[in-house]
Amino acid sequence: MSSSDNAGRRILLGRVLGAFGIRGEAKLESWTEPRLTIFRYQPWVLRTPQGTEREIHGIRGRETGKYLIANFPGVEDRDAIEAMRGTEIFVPRSALPPPKPGEYYWVDLEGMRVVNLEGVGLGTVSHLFSTGANDVLVARDDERERMIPFVEPQYVSSVDFDAGLITVDWDPEF
Repeated sequence: MSSSDNAGRRILLGRVLGAFGIRGEAKLESWTEPRLTIFRYQPWVLRTPQGTEREIHGIRGRETGKYLIANFPGVEDRDAIEAMRGTEIFVPRSALPPPKPGEYYWVDLEGMRVVNLEGVGLGTVSHLFSTGANDVLVARDDERERMIPFVEPQYVSSVDFDAGLITVDWDPEF
């Protein structure tokens, strides 16, 4: 998978939780680390729960307690923000910095083929999730779904983006 394959991909970075105050500010949930970093990655593509999308630039924000507070350009009304409740915040993959060596954006791993050390195909990566203890790679083929701890080098032996291949130390029967 080359970097050009990721050019059109988008990353879900957060969500609008509702209005904050009466001046059209929004409470946000951010999944970036640190969470205030979400404001560095723009433009945002906002997708409403109904599926309507729009691109927006120039969002400013600050941290307060357990939420981020955002100001959207041209939105100065509490009701307009309440109407945005549940809206997801995406950014183009290209807006994010390259990962550090040994680190991966999950979206870059999705769609890669997974094989074990003996070359047995285990499917393709459908998604990853975190358990708190470690991340888990979910590989699916026509017959089943396998959940493989994303722990290097114990279970994940190599990630080869040029070949689009992840090699794992995993029993195909498990």
